[in-house]
Amino acid sequence: MVRPLTTAWFALALLAQPGAAGAQAPRAYAVEGDAVPTSLTGVPGDAARGRALVIDRASTCILCHSGPFAEVKFQGDLAPNLSGTGSRWSEAQLRLRLVDASRLNAATIMPSYYRVDGLHYVGTAWRGKPILSAEQIEDILAYLVTLRD
Repeated sequence: MVRPLTTAWFALALLAQPGAAGAQAPRAYAVEGDAVPTSLTGVPGDAARGRALVIDRASTCILCHSGPFAEVKFQGDLAPNLSGTGSRWSEAQLRLRLVDASRLNAATIMPSYYRVDGLHYVGTAWRGKPILSAEQIEDILAYLVTLRD
């Protein structure tokens, strides 16, 4: 019997491009409550690069989420619409959702884009490597905080 979570991870693994985050090991980060308060890079991300990553199907965001992306057809409907994201959560709260959403909801189908330890059903090419780099996380974050109601 195939469990739904296993199927979701398998589908994401097929769509993701191994090595997108590079071979660089993830940088240490601290979780405080429901947030990662400190930048993973020490510098602000670039919102334009972040938007490009969000709408790029290889990053997988748009496969599950929809949002204010009129030029993108076939947006996802499995996860919350990204419109107004910057009004709903702080930058630090959004960072944790990108780094490791399972910390907030153990049953989430959203991948841990930066956490690498304690994960199951991880393809060989991804073991020990984050799906997104620290820079990509900060770029996506810089874009998401601009999405206000």
